[in-house]
Amino acid sequence: MKVEQIYTGCLAQGAYYIESNGEVAIIDPLREVEPYIKMAEERESQIKYVFETHFHADFVSGHIDLANKTGAQIVYGPTTMQTGFDFVSGKDGEEFRLGDAIIRLIHTPGHTMESCCYLLIDETGRSTSLFTGDTLFIGDVGRPDLAQKVISELTQEKLAGLLFDSLQNKIMPLNDNLIVYPGHGAGSACGKMMSNETTDTLGHQKKTNYALNPSLTRDEFIDSVLSGLTPPPGYFPQNVLLNIKGYETIDKVVKKGSKPLNIEAFETANEETCATIIDTRNAQEFARGFIEDSYNIGLDGSFANWVGTTIVDVKTPLLIITDEGREEEVVTRLARIGFDNTLGYLKGGIKAWKKAEKPLERIKSVSAERLASIMEDKHVNIIDARRKSEYNSEHVLHALNIPLDYVKNSLSEIDKRKIYYVHCKSGYRSMVFVSILRSMGYENLIDVKGGFNAMKASGKFDISKYEAPTTML
Repeated sequence: MKVEQIYTGCLAQGAYYIESNGEVAIIDPLREVEPYIKMAEERESQIKYVFETHFHADFVSGHIDLANKTGAQIVYGPTTMQTGFDFVSGKDGEEFRLGDAIIRLIHTPGHTMESCCYLLIDETGRSTSLFTGDTLFIGDVGRPDLAQKVISELTQEKLAGLLFDSLQNKIMPLNDNLIVYPGHGAGSACGKMMSNETTDTLGHQKKTNYALNPSLTRDEFIDSVLSGLTPPPGYFPQNVLLNIKGYETIDKVVKKGSKPLNIEAFETANEETCATIIDTRNAQEFARGFIEDSYNIGLDGSFANWVGTTIVDVKTPLLIITDEGREEEVVTRLARIGFDNTLGYLKGGIKAWKKAEKPLERIKSVSAERLASIMEDKHVNIIDARRKSEYNSEHVLHALNIPLDYVKNSLSEIDKRKIYYVHCKSGYRSMVFVSILRSMGYENLIDVKGGFNAMKASGKFDISKYEAPTTML
């Protein structure tokens, strides 16, 4: 029997490949399904099941394409939702034979109503692994406020109570030796305190995960799990509906979105559709020259997460600027979160734009040392674009905290007439922040190279760990 975790860092998402005696099950597949099909073919095995732990909010699952291409059966937990595809609504405790192994469905409502975990029982009858989806993470549990965005009569308090019951009655009695395989790790917006580790034993989680503390009462658990939740990204409910109703095959989406556009075609598409231009290059390369109104969301970072968080509407027409050879990667990563309306990419990239002597915008960027020197002579306004939790941990004294996550809701905090120096942790998010506001007419924002890391390392800034934060959510 084989169990493989297929982890995608930019989404902090874990999919799973399980194989026994020539039969395969895939749990929570990403939208591009060819890698799973290829793995099975190379091992002369057949994909029999696609098990879904719930209707995902943070990415579009590959369940429909995978079932259509392989004949596999899609399985969800108990649910009454109408879907745009055929699936099996598994019962609590129902067992599915996979080769010589068994996969048992455990219904664990709380993160969502249909949420479930899957217990893997090997050829000898021994329970070995638990695939927990967004019910149980390493160090955390799934947030119970997402399903109410789709099902209005649900409250986060009701869902949190159901999650408590699921953990206490369904998960805690299981064997301590089980390997826990969660749906996400640190960096995902589906929880608040996830570990960087992507697996653990259930026994260790019982000892270290705050949500599994046996002394917690139901009310204490509800208060604890709801405390500190920030608003989820706006694209989440749209992804849920795509996973429920269905979507266009990713093959068509990638083919359409990977269309090369010469300069004239690129400009025409932009004018006719009012597209959002996403420039995926390195932040400092972007700063030295970019097309007016472009968003800089670097591909070598949490690309999909920040596209979804800052653009929100998955139907938004998109035009792409990227390094040569990475066009299909961009379109695929956009499709993972349901952004299927990519119109094409600028053929030849910024080099072609320069060669045609087209105008380019620039963003000022200063080093931490240079900013410290400027501060010796005058007061400066500093914006910290990190999340509230990062800011609360430590921050430059008197910096204004405006998290990138909510920047479009915080414009009243920024005076267009004033100069602001913007930083994040390392320089990725700050350039996203500055580029978005630049497209909205904010001309006086200056990026800080290397972000808070560089500022702290310089030893030239007053760092506060205790001052109550000035924050705008």
